[in-house]
Amino acid sequence: MKKCSLVILVGGKGTRISKFSKGIPKPLLKFDKVPFLDLILNYYSKFDFHEIILLAGHKSNIFKKKYHNQIRNFIKIKVIEEKKPLGTGGALLALKGIIKNDFLLLNGDSYFEIDIEKFKKIQNRLINIFLIKNTNYKSNKKLSSLTIDNNNKVIFSNKYNYMNSGVIYFKKKIFNLFPDRKIFSLEDDFLNNLIEKKTVHGSIEKGFFIDIGIPKNFKFAKKNLKKTLTKPAIFFDRDGVINFDKGYIHKVEDLRLKPNIINALRLIAKKNFYIFIVTNQAGVGKKKFKESDFFKFQEHMKKLLISYKIYINDVRFCFFHPTAKIKKYKKKSGFRKPGNLMIESLFNNWFIDRTKSLMIGDKPSDYKAAKKSRVKFFYTKNNIQNLIKSNI
Repeated sequence: MKKCSLVILVGGKGTRISKFSKGIPKPLLKFDKVPFLDLILNYYSKFDFHEIILLAGHKSNIFKKKYHNQIRNFIKIKVIEEKKPLGTGGALLALKGIIKNDFLLLNGDSYFEIDIEKFKKIQNRLINIFLIKNTNYKSNKKLSSLTIDNNNKVIFSNKYNYMNSGVIYFKKKIFNLFPDRKIFSLEDDFLNNLIEKKTVHGSIEKGFFIDIGIPKNFKFAKKNLKKTLTKPAIFFDRDGVINFDKGYIHKVEDLRLKPNIINALRLIAKKNFYIFIVTNQAGVGKKKFKESDFFKFQEHMKKLLISYKIYINDVRFCFFHPTAKIKKYKKKSGFRKPGNLMIESLFNNWFIDRTKSLMIGDKPSDYKAAKKSRVKFFYTKNNIQNLIKSNI
């Protein structure tokens, strides 16, 4: 994937679902204790985005406090606060001169699982709107009358029933075409005009989509979202399981994947399991290597696995150790295996079927952590692919 930022609009007041939100911004409404925005971040942070930018308006201070400078799956989050309401277009215009990359735009009240491989193929386009079948907005004829022509251009047509999903790819130079005013609607004052001129590309998607912007959809999400996103997970120890362990491994050039691990991970993804890494990294606390070394190594591993079309959903790591040389890391911690708090933090932030999940490790501490979390455990064998085949 070419260098690309992820931008999420989180500034709406949510007046249409005010009786449910009770003053809480829509993206922060919780579904079984997990904020809706976190579900979006969970899905998209497994990809190789350069950064994540949240454009916050209504109660922006809450987003700033919760997300600014947070790291999600080794992607840094920035929160840009809107000083006054600017509309969706005006909010986006605030990025001009700040953002350095082309970007994918999302709405913070919609969850959409796009085909990332198809996304890679449209990155030469100035604009690409991801269209979906319209099942919930049929009363809005403008929204429900889109399709693409033979040249992959978005057009209005009453014969079709597709709508703008709110997921749109933009080249950075798009700002040069924006209206010469600070407050405007991205769709009504900009995109619709370009669609009329047949200058916008599009692609029709079939991934899971749900938004929570109107009462009907919010109630549907409350009832079905967790059930739809829940699936089993495989928790991997890292060193000695995914990669060869030379002892306090931290140099990018020393990363060597274990035999059959690629095929095993592909099989797991095909079986629709989440893939998580939980790894003790006391070498940081003991001054064997720096935090920055760990992050560089892990980012390199992420990119390497993505090159094989393997996406790690999330990673938990622990720098703590009772004999650490760095004071803030010198303590006993339930996050350090054989403690199980790394595993439990994943259960708390993802919808995971515990009964069908398992962990793979190479040390007794991995086994003990899995046992505490009531997760089936397997020690690493030479042929991890066969181990996976026989147990999922």
